[in-house]
Amino acid sequence: MRRLCTVMLAAVVVLAAAARASADTILLATLTNGQENPPTVPTTSTGASRASFGTAIFTLNDAMTAMTFAAAIVGIDFTGTQTADPNDNLVAAHIHASSTVTPTTNAPVVWGFFGNPFNDNNPNDVAIVPFPAGGVGGIIRGKWDLLEGNNTTLAAQLNNILSGHAYINFHTTQFGGGEIRGAINAQTPEPTAGLLVGIPLAALVRRRLRARRELRAQSV
Repeated sequence: MRRLCTVMLAAVVVLAAAARASADTILLATLTNGQENPPTVPTTSTGASRASFGTAIFTLNDAMTAMTFAAAIVGIDFTGTQTADPNDNLVAAHIHASSTVTPTTNAPVVWGFFGNPFNDNNPNDVAIVPFPAGGVGGIIRGKWDLLEGNNTTLAAQLNNILSGHAYINFHTTQFGGGEIRGAINAQTPEPTAGLLVGIPLAALVRRRLRARRELRAQSV
């Protein structure tokens, strides 16, 4: 688990550094169960506890005609074969936005990049790299171009995205309405942008590892 999370963090920091070089606007999201409305408590189909979380970085080009992203997700089965249990299978992933959305309300899908709806006119823009054998989750990248969208466009949603009224959502078999969600927040472009992505995810990884150790200790 430690090795997997280290690899994931390194990959996202590299992606963040590359994104910083190509755009002026950087946005970040930390995905958790608690941000869902209502909050989710993931379990296996037999009722055992399981964990899921992630982080994402978005970059909006200078012309504001395209937004690329990379998301690293832990605990959600990207292929349907990373675990034997169906509850954690990824079924859809989207960006949601609305001028009225708050941390405790939901918003409609404005751009889907996995499952239904799928709004990427160039499917080659979406790339999924599942974690190696033994890992659950992966890294997914995509690009939202100007004319794409779920009955909307990037241009129409720019104000919502830049003002904190958008979130990224990953849906699973167990939680069709969304298992982990992260508010998309603009960041001031700095050379340390990659670290800003790694810090929240590293904290989550440490928290999950500590919780697992405590559970094992209690069962002894």
